[in-house]
Amino acid sequence: MKFEAILADIGGFGKFQKMIIAINFMSRFTLPCHFLLNNFIAAIPAHHCRIPSVDSEGIFGNLSLADMFTISIPLEDDGTRSSCRMFAEPQYHLLLNKSDVTQVPTLPCVDGWVYDNTTFKSTMTAEWDLVCDKRSRTKASATVFFIGVMFGALTFGSLSDRFGRRIMLLTSYLSGMLFGLASAFSVSFLMFGVLRFLTGFCMTGIVIVSSVLCVEWVDIEHRKLVGIFENFSWTFGSITFVAFAYLVTDWRWLTISVTLPVILGIITWRWMPESARWLIANGKLEEAHLCLVKCANMNGTETLLQRIQPETLSSVVVTEQKGRVYSYLDLIRTPKMRRLSLTTGVIWFSNAVAFYGITFNISGFGLNAYLTQLLYSSAEVPGKLSIYFLLDRIGRKRTQVGMLMMLAISLGINMVIPKEMSRMRTAVAIIGKVFASGSFGTTILYSSELFPTVVRTGWDTTLPWPEWVWPSLR
Repeated sequence: MKFEAILADIGGFGKFQKMIIAINFMSRFTLPCHFLLNNFIAAIPAHHCRIPSVDSEGIFGNLSLADMFTISIPLEDDGTRSSCRMFAEPQYHLLLNKSDVTQVPTLPCVDGWVYDNTTFKSTMTAEWDLVCDKRSRTKASATVFFIGVMFGALTFGSLSDRFGRRIMLLTSYLSGMLFGLASAFSVSFLMFGVLRFLTGFCMTGIVIVSSVLCVEWVDIEHRKLVGIFENFSWTFGSITFVAFAYLVTDWRWLTISVTLPVILGIITWRWMPESARWLIANGKLEEAHLCLVKCANMNGTETLLQRIQPETLSSVVVTEQKGRVYSYLDLIRTPKMRRLSLTTGVIWFSNAVAFYGITFNISGFGLNAYLTQLLYSSAEVPGKLSIYFLLDRIGRKRTQVGMLMMLAISLGINMVIPKEMSRMRTAVAIIGKVFASGSFGTTILYSSELFPTVVRTGWDTTLPWPEWVWPSLR
């Protein structure tokens, strides 16, 4: 007897499964918020060197702000005021001849910077002066978070396969919320970096475990629908995050605001069942039977479960060998698994670099950051809807290849469009985001169908590692 046969008898897409999907949808809301958080809390506002008082008691004491800039801050080649340098001495002669700047000595800002708070009330960039020669640290904060995601995927994927999905889901909820809130109270960049690493490490368990739970409780017929619907939780969170970022312009309060929704997951965790597939595969037949009974009762099919007793579950085939401890080495143990893991890893890498490359580049096209982020997030909707109709009509492989090819074409076109044509470049990037979302959604669903239960969370570990590479390449 196969587990799929039991699931068909008790209902593979009834109220029980819809409860699991709803719980996961709510709990996964905060994940895209944290993935995109660095776009706003580490935004670099317009800034210039702090200008010391200039002859405040002399004849120039009534200088306007524009004149103060003229005599204190040099111009860049593009005609804008320098953000990182100032004249060594006030150049009063520039008030008469602004072009006479031959061999005028300059030096880095000595008294700090003044930041434009028009868009952002506060950012960690302005609070810790992460500009000029320290500008790379803003990218490092994103990289550190994704390194945490990578190691978290390795850890929680393995622990979930060994100790169960449900307990590791709760662990991710509690630890992710703890470190997420703690990072909002950081007193230094080093402390913030450590806590962001731990936040990424813990929160990645939510997406991995919740996805696997849905897949293992839903029948094959509805697995595609559920997989795509779960992807929309990411899109919904991304779109909602723009509203959070627009309304909460203080970086500490924004971090708190996008972390607190994890409480919803903690509250609803009590109704989240363990995976019956995992319980059977690990010989926990009594617990598996109880979960199946709960499923049947909620779906109204309890009469069909009477012939299934705990002892009979030992004959259920879930395609995995019981009593054996599996590890990530099983992903490369056989030639077929090696080929599958390598191919999946390459596709994950391609998807992640393109998807997050577009997503993180909200200021690269010269448009409003909030509008750009909203457009990028909204572009995921048609991309994910399209694969719902394409997967069964032309197949997984053709959908995957087609999406990747169109994504490559979009990125290639954007590379040759002049930077001055910001609107055109943004439009092409949005089109690319549509195909990136479709390709990513196909990869997630395809991978969950290809890998067996006991190593199913293993393929998720190929997801994070290209994500931490991208911020360091920007």
